[in-house]
Amino acid sequence: MRNATYGTALTLMIGWLIWIGKPVLIPILAAAISVYVLSTAAQSMQGLPIIGRLPAWARRVLILLAFVLAVVLLFVLVIDNIAQVAAALPRYESNLQALVTRFASLLGIDDEPTWANLRRATLDQVDFGSWIAPALASLRGFGGTLFLVVLYASFFMAERGMMARKVVNALGGEEAGARALSLLARINERIGEYLFVKTAVNLILGAISYVIMLALGIEFALFWAVLIAFMNYIPYIGSLIGVIFPVLLSLAQFGTLWMAGVVLTSLTAAQVLVGAYLEPRMMGRAFNLSPLVVLLALAFWSTLWGLPGALLAVPMTASLVLVFAEIRTTRPIAVMLSASGRV
Repeated sequence: MRNATYGTALTLMIGWLIWIGKPVLIPILAAAISVYVLSTAAQSMQGLPIIGRLPAWARRVLILLAFVLAVVLLFVLVIDNIAQVAAALPRYESNLQALVTRFASLLGIDDEPTWANLRRATLDQVDFGSWIAPALASLRGFGGTLFLVVLYASFFMAERGMMARKVVNALGGEEAGARALSLLARINERIGEYLFVKTAVNLILGAISYVIMLALGIEFALFWAVLIAFMNYIPYIGSLIGVIFPVLLSLAQFGTLWMAGVVLTSLTAAQVLVGAYLEPRMMGRAFNLSPLVVLLALAFWSTLWGLPGALLAVPMTASLVLVFAEIRTTRPIAVMLSASGRV
C-alpha cells in the first residue's frame, strides 16, 4: 500500500513538473529531435561526390547552417503570410457573404426573416480582423522558441563529438565504455533513421501538396504546404487538420463549394498516396507503435503541452520504444508498446 502511494505521488509530481516546465522542455526536446535528423542527414551526405569527402565535423556544420537558414525562412514565411492574410480578409469576407447569400436564396430565407437581419446576427458579429492581433502577439513567443531550438541544437551538435570520451571516463574503463558506446550507437542509429525518414516523408507530402495547390491557384500555397508537412507528424488527426485549412481558404477565396471540393479531393488523394503507400515502404520497422499507444501518447502530451505536445508526442514515444528495445531489462515494455509484438 505504501509503495502504491509513493508511486502515485511520484507520478503526479513528475506530471506536474512536465506541465510547469513546458517553456523549457519543448525547445530542448525539439532541438534533440532536430539533432537526430541533422546528424543522420550529415551522415547520409557521405555518398555525395564532393561534400562526402569532407570530414564529419564539416558536414555537421554545413547541415546545421542549412537548418538555421530553414528556421529563419520559416519565421519570415509565417510573418509574411499573416500580413497578406490581414490584407485579403475584406475580400474573403465578401466572398463568404456572397456564398451564404446564394444559399439563403435557395432555401427561401431571403424574405422572411430577411437575410440582412440573419447576416447581422451571424457573420457580422464575427470580427475577422481581431484574429490578426493575437496571431501577431504570439509571434514573439514563436520566434523565441525557434531561436532556442537553434541554439540548443547547435550545442548538442558540438557535444556529440566528445560524447564517446565522456562515456568511457564516466564508466571508468574501456571495456564497459565500449559496451555502452555500442548500445548508444544502436539506439542513435534507429532513432535517427526513424526521425530522418519521417521528416523526409513529410517533406515529400508537403512538396506534393504545394504543387497541387499551386496548380489550383490557392493563395499562400507554400505556407499551407509547410503546415501540412508539420501536421503530418501527428498521426490520424494531423492529416485532417493540415487539409482542412487550405480547403476553408479555397472556400473563402473562390466563394464556390465546387472549388473547395476539388481542393479537398486533391489534397486527400495526396495524403492517401503518401500515408498508405509511400510511408509504410520507407519507414520499414522503424515505426512500430500500437495504435492505442499512439492515441494515448497524443492525448497525454496534447493535454500537457497543446499543439507542440501533439507534434512531439509520436517522435518522442517512438524514440522511447526504440531505446527500450535495445536494453534487455526494458525490452518487454517495448514489445507491449509495439504494434506487431516484434522490436
